Amino acid sequence: MIDDEFGPDIVSVVDEEGVEHVFEELDRIETDEGRYVALLPVYDEAEKILDESGELIILRVVEDEEGETYLEPIEDEEEFNEIGKTFESRLEDYFEFDDNNASSSDAD
Repeated sequence: MIDDEFGPDIVSVVDEEGVEHVFEELDRIETDEGRYVALLPVYDEAEKILDESGELIILRVVEDEEGETYLEPIEDEEEFNEIGKTFESRLEDYFEFDDNNASSSDAD
């Protein structure tokens, strides 16, 4: 689960528009349905840290035929909720979760 011995794992993701987003990987799990990661946005500017909600991002890990690894949103709401609850129970000692903000879509 979380191992602070070596510091946070930083993940850089480029979206469909070519914009790079930086996240801290908090946890990863593997189930019969697939592999998943829980990410928290990382901000360089103090104002963004205060303005943003720090919403947990949950993505599916996908590997293509060439062995390239990609992260993609979980489209199925039931699957998202199941994986989200698993991450919440694993991370509840480290973070406070607001049940009203749980959704499969990113914040605007």
